[in-house]
Amino acid sequence: LGVGTLLICLVVIGVSSVREYINGTLSVESMITMVMFGVALAVAAVPEALAAIVTGALAIGMREMAKKGALVRRMPAVETLGCTTVICTDKTGTLTKGEMTVRRLYFSGMFLDVSGAGYDPGGSITRDGSVIDLAPMDPLFKAGVLCNDSDLICSDNSTWAIKGDPTEAALLVLAEKAGYKLGTLRKDEPRTEEIPFSSERKLMSTVNHTDTGHVAYVKGAPEQVLSRCVNILDASGSVRPISESEIDAAQAAAEEMATSALRVLALAFKDVSGPDVDEAEAEQGLTFAGLVGMMDPPRPEAMEAVATCRKVHMRPVMITGDHRLTAMAVAREMGIYDEGDMVLTGRELDEMTQEEFDTVVDKVSVYARVSPMDKLKIITAWKHRGEVVAMTGDGVNDAPALKHADIGIAMGITGTEVAKEAADMVLSDDNFATIVDAIRLGRWIYDNIKKYLTYLLESNVNEVLVIGGLVLFMGTDYLPLLPAAILYINLATDGLPALALGVAPPDPDIMERPPRPPGQSVFSKEVRSFILIMVVLGLPSFVFIFLYSLPDIELARTRMFFMFIIIEFMIALNFRSLRFSVFQAPPHKWLVLALFWEVVMISVLMQIPQVRESFGVRMPALGDLAVITGIGAVVFIAMEGFKAMLRRKEQET
Repeated sequence: LGVGTLLICLVVIGVSSVREYINGTLSVESMITMVMFGVALAVAAVPEALAAIVTGALAIGMREMAKKGALVRRMPAVETLGCTTVICTDKTGTLTKGEMTVRRLYFSGMFLDVSGAGYDPGGSITRDGSVIDLAPMDPLFKAGVLCNDSDLICSDNSTWAIKGDPTEAALLVLAEKAGYKLGTLRKDEPRTEEIPFSSERKLMSTVNHTDTGHVAYVKGAPEQVLSRCVNILDASGSVRPISESEIDAAQAAAEEMATSALRVLALAFKDVSGPDVDEAEAEQGLTFAGLVGMMDPPRPEAMEAVATCRKVHMRPVMITGDHRLTAMAVAREMGIYDEGDMVLTGRELDEMTQEEFDTVVDKVSVYARVSPMDKLKIITAWKHRGEVVAMTGDGVNDAPALKHADIGIAMGITGTEVAKEAADMVLSDDNFATIVDAIRLGRWIYDNIKKYLTYLLESNVNEVLVIGGLVLFMGTDYLPLLPAAILYINLATDGLPALALGVAPPDPDIMERPPRPPGQSVFSKEVRSFILIMVVLGLPSFVFIFLYSLPDIELARTRMFFMFIIIEFMIALNFRSLRFSVFQAPPHKWLVLALFWEVVMISVLMQIPQVRESFGVRMPALGDLAVITGIGAVVFIAMEGFKAMLRRKEQET
């Protein structure tokens, strides 16, 4: 824009100087006039407030997103959100509430039901509605409490809360329901060693000191725990060798619970030789204690957000460490998984090359039992298809995926500092619905930048073509506007009205249309069409009014001056929305106030003779204002008709 404007101004000044030289009228005074005119034309042509408007619109968008729970760390991410096509999201705490509650137990071939909800330890453990003796299950409850890094906290008003992981907290609540006092148990059997959870092993183990020696407690994915078990805890509380049929029954029980959308953990234990043992000793030759099935209810607002994504052709994809069947059940309930979609586990993903995976990634809606590094492979495959990918994460190992994604989204509650530093956006509420809200705001901001840009360019291009063209063909004796008048038009039209368009309310269909193509320039076909239609309508009208008013140059300048202002004010009303008519677009009080203020200002300034003299205009006649307003109304109606034609064409396609 800057280079083009400079060239136009140099051409206008150069051609005018040559003409004056040929006519023998070139003088220092005429040169100064031409240079001043050229500078004024350059100021009118360049949308000098564009950088401020874009920055301001992005900053306002960041503030609005922060109110919704999305903290944007990198400003360009606001724009990228508007063209997001794929959202790869974790399950627990993002699609679900993150409030795990144990619903079922599997112990010694029996299914047990657990009542109660949330983190309140009120509830009971029953079989077919009858209370049973829980003493034989003592190692199961101890494993849930001692192989655990979380805490259960009761406030003064008897409200229960957790400190740590929701899954581990559910095991603590289960033990409380069984009658165990967490503090006493942990004091009586202190931890002497820990083998932390890893996504590769899918296990966590601790060694605890007891009255009879040292015991290793293990929890993790059922298939990992069962493969390491050689014994089983039976209904009498005794330990005996486990049979193949009992392993198969336990695996079948885990799948049955997973199919019911329960997250399943297996618990096991074994006596060890001392307080410090390695992974091989602690996690081999285990005694199977039982299975715990817990539910994390879906967030209702997340389900609505998923439906919105599907409607606007954004693809939600669920990534979880849960069992395949659990993941499918939750994804089906959320509306992410449809019959016929593929579900891949981390092991299946590892067996595929990147090229093989690229061919099927668009068919996969659920990933189960995946590791953080698998996320990189998923992002890469979607990017190879030209999609704009948002990826959520919370752990240290998620940082590479968050960096590689077009929009990296870290969890504010459960996320690590490493994940937050790597992300473009942080969710203060860890809620999937907040991501969709942020995308809506990103689209709104981009639309407003587009409205502002279209408005500025159509008015500035018109000014340059009309004013510069008349000077080129008629010479400096017939300057259509003096430099001061040009600068004031630029101030009145490119100032407050343009700023108001930068904060216009969103269009009604902002979350009903598909994402814009990521490579699409802001100078889209739609923007170019609006500029062209304004040139086609405006250029002949301005030239006709000017020529019709000659030889009275002051009258011609007066009509030209007010015609520019009135028409551009009407165009500002048009561009409150580039898609909907002014009667369908949301009310915009700031634009109305801006236009009212500018009308008052010009009315006051025209009362001052010195201002009229510097502008080279006179007080306009009512008849002139009526004619100019009529021309403005014709342009206004034509623009509305053009918007209606664009909408109809879009609906047909």
